Amino acid sequence: MSTSERLGASAAGHDAAEARARAKRQAQRRAGFLRQILRWHWISAAICLIGMLLFAITGITLNHAGSIPATPRVTERTAELPPSLLPLLQAAEADGTALPQPVRAWIGEALKVRVPADAQPEWSPGELYLALPRPGGDAWLTLDTAAGEAIYERTDRGVVAYLNDLHKGRNTGTAWMWFLDIFAIGCVVFCVTGLILLQLHAHARRSTWPLVGAGLIIPLLLALLFIH
Repeated sequence: MSTSERLGASAAGHDAAEARARAKRQAQRRAGFLRQILRWHWISAAICLIGMLLFAITGITLNHAGSIPATPRVTERTAELPPSLLPLLQAAEADGTALPQPVRAWIGEALKVRVPADAQPEWSPGELYLALPRPGGDAWLTLDTAAGEAIYERTDRGVVAYLNDLHKGRNTGTAWMWFLDIFAIGCVVFCVTGLILLQLHAHARRSTWPLVGAGLIIPLLLALLFIH
């Protein structure tokens, strides 16, 4: 073998080795990417599992809310504001401001009702009305600013109504609002990583994209044809 042939063979071998090394690096990057996607997919699935079950079940109960019987339970409590707190209540009425903290503390002790510091009462001559909406029911409080008579009424519509309101975020407060936002982000991560996994494995499963397309087209057609 001549020198030029040896050099050519050496160069070809070097190119082949370089190609194999490049293919190996690409395979390693793909495997590392796949591991990361799988990790985020199962983590988001684990975090969102119970929440997704709750939202799926309450989606059915909301869709058939009129068919699910519920008997509201009404609870009423009464108490009388101590005379020492009446001037504070009357001063708040005159200024049209929120309830003073001592009055809120007394309501919590006497009526077992938590009144938020930022709750805005409705003032009318001689009376305070405070709406206290809650998930799964309703509540309100009235206070006679002259006599100090307090009446609290609470309505409970049952567990199904409570879970339905959690689904809608109705009267659930700031903490639940943040939970819903974080839960929604987790669901987005779960869906996006699932889509990437579908793309990575679609070559071995020919029905992948037709099924994904059906999941888009079916609700779109239903919305266009039957929702007016």
